[in-house]
Amino acid sequence: MQGNELSPSSTVLSSNTEMNEGQPETKADLLIKGKMSLIDHLQEFRIRIVLSLMAIVIGASISWFYAGDMIDFLIKPVGKLVFLTPSEAFFSYLKISLFAGFLLALPVTMHQIWSFLVPALHKNEKKTILILGPASICLFFAGVSFSYYLVLPAAMNFFMGFTTDQLQPLFSLGAYISFIIAFLLPFGIVFELPLFLIVLAKMGIINSKYLIIKRKIFIVLAFIIGALAAPTPDVFSQVMVAVPLLLLYELSIFVIRYVLKL
Repeated sequence: MQGNELSPSSTVLSSNTEMNEGQPETKADLLIKGKMSLIDHLQEFRIRIVLSLMAIVIGASISWFYAGDMIDFLIKPVGKLVFLTPSEAFFSYLKISLFAGFLLALPVTMHQIWSFLVPALHKNEKKTILILGPASICLFFAGVSFSYYLVLPAAMNFFMGFTTDQLQPLFSLGAYISFIIAFLLPFGIVFELPLFLIVLAKMGIINSKYLIIKRKIFIVLAFIIGALAAPTPDVFSQVMVAVPLLLLYELSIFVIRYVLKL
């Protein structure tokens, strides 16, 4: 009779097992057990994309009511603009609303990206992500602000310098808004460089000595990226993209060497 009796610990373990069996498994549990198939991952990824797009649409819908004020703010460097076709003003409002909606939805989009990645990461990596997530948003907005307040006025002065008595500037609204968006976005992306290098350093792929050795190669690469990312093919715009890249590269070396000690 005694051999058939269950100990208290085994009884608790059995009851806990039964309780856990009744609860739905989370994504992290499925990843640990290797039960998530490729289809499950794709479905999860699709849900994240849909939620991000919904956030952008909601942000664009809100921005539509302030599109006129945003356009007035963006055209300050050049003054008044014209629209050449009846639909140009409407599509310019739509374009600036979508761009503003993307910026408003950026925290939601980044959250969806990190939420998709976090369950597959280790505990220490999750802590790093909690820091890198907000930092990536702040750096993106810092890049956009740097472009608008410092680089754009200098670029406009450069381009307006070709004005003569016979050659007067007349910007259309649609072309100017497209130019502004193409000018701001590359700087937001470029300012993510330190995070990219820090992640590689944390993964053990690179270190500060490696970055110092490859500095000359990166200088050449920065101007190549500047040529590809610049909104216009002139040398001035390319330099305006390349110089922040070089400064951010040096900042990354400093952080990796003296903060991360790598």
